[in-house]
Amino acid sequence: MAEMSNGAEPRVVHVDARQIRALAHPLRVQLLGALRTSGPATATELAAELDTNTGATSYHLRQLAEVGLVVEEPAEGAGRRRYWRAAHDVSSWQTTDFEGDPEARAAADWLQGRQFQFVAEFAQRWIAVQHDRPREWRAAVDFSDTLLTLSPAQLRALNDELWAVIKRYRDADVPEAPDAPAAEQVILFVAGFPLVPGAR
Repeated sequence: MAEMSNGAEPRVVHVDARQIRALAHPLRVQLLGALRTSGPATATELAAELDTNTGATSYHLRQLAEVGLVVEEPAEGAGRRRYWRAAHDVSSWQTTDFEGDPEARAAADWLQGRQFQFVAEFAQRWIAVQHDRPREWRAAVDFSDTLLTLSPAQLRALNDELWAVIKRYRDADVPEAPDAPAAEQVILFVAGFPLVPGAR
């Protein structure tokens, strides 16, 4: 469930069973994420960025287009160059959406697991370069966890409050102080779920 923060109100899709089944593929998740993060691109550009081949990116872009998750970007195309863009900034779903569809539920489970792998991958990339970054950025970054005792209703309320805060920051103008590092894209993961015995 990635989001591209560009100051505009994000385009949100609440994915259906067909879309989530199409999205549950390693390269398709990467393609959609790259288009959301970096904007429109050709299959060749995406292949270079993701270290794969153009045939694979073209095929999987067409699969995403069939379910409405990516679209062609005619304004960018010139000649035979075919540009693609993400049709939405945010993919949203709940695991309860697919209780009657085992295949879609398995796809949603896979995507949730992949999202947690992304957390680890992005964190490792930051750890590898953090000491080369300005002190202000290193002081601003935070990794933390906490254990709470909540009911389902309280957890839902907590998540809703957190997303309201995130929306406020996403929609705010970013004034730059003369001595502050320039604003950059920041990835923020929010997750809250019951602690399963043996998980710590």
